[in-house]
Parts: sequence; C-alpha cells; structure tokens
Amino acid sequence: MEHFRKIHRQIRTEASDILQSENFNRMKEFVQHGNVTVNAHVMNVARYSILFSEYLHISCSRKELIRGALLHDYFLYDWHVPDEENPHPLHGFYHPGRALRNALEEYSLTERERDIIRKHMWPLTLVPPGCREAWIVTAADKWCSLMETLHMYKGHGAVLQKVREG
Repeated sequence: MEHFRKIHRQIRTEASDILQSENFNRMKEFVQHGNVTVNAHVMNVARYSILFSEYLHISCSRKELIRGALLHDYFLYDWHVPDEENPHPLHGFYHPGRALRNALEEYSLTERERDIIRKHMWPLTLVPPGCREAWIVTAADKWCSLMETLHMYKGHGAVLQKVREG
C-alpha cells in the first residue's frame, strides 16, 4: 500500500497543473473502455508506466513519463458518440493527433512528451515511439486497455451511462 501512495505522490508532484486542469477533469465525463472513464484510464496508464519502468529497471525521465501518460488520450470528446467534428469510426488512428493539439493549447510540452502522445497508438501510428518513455506508455496503455475492455478493471463509467440513459 505504501508503494501505491508513493506512486500517487509522484504523479501529484510532477503533474499538479494537469491534475487541476478543468479539461483534464472533464475527462471524467467520457467513457474510454468498458466502464472506465478516460480520466481513470490515463491515471491507470500513468501508474502502470511507473510500475513498468521500475520493474524492468528502465532509466527514464519520470516527470515526462507521467505527464505524457496523463495527456496521451487528451482528445476531450466521447468517441462512442458520432458527431461532425470527430472521426469516431477511425478514432484509433486520429485521436493521438487530436490529443497532442489539445495538450499543446494548454501546456508547454517537451519533445519526449509530444512523442508519447503522438505515438502511443503504435502500430496504428506507423512511426514507432522514439524514446523510452513513449515505449513504456505505449506498453502500459495496451495493458490497461486490455484489462479495462475485458472488465478485469472496473471503473465508474457505468454510473455515467445510467445517468445519460436516464
């Protein structure tokens, strides 16, 4: 339990501006996989990115790893609901670019953070990640997405769905 608290302290320390952002907190309104919200998903990815880097003894910039993980799905729309602005049928291909554009509007990003966001959907993004941090987030994202889709990790998005159906 202490290790879990340590990870959360690291996330709060390195990304307090992101965690307090109105748009970041809006991601609690959108379901990502299964019944997990986008906000919960990116928090899971940040936690698992830290765990993977520690477990595999991969030296990396912890700050950029955390910030890139939190912003990798910063697309700010519900990809389950089609609309004219967002290409939902091809969401997997297009959302990294949208997330990067949104993040750049609010934050000054390092090249590593940009690489994490832009390439986390590899191999759908044809160019592979270019730094360790991006590879770690890509792996953590795949793991978390699988667990969430198979309902092995349950979120609170089901509550949102019931409220919407109302």
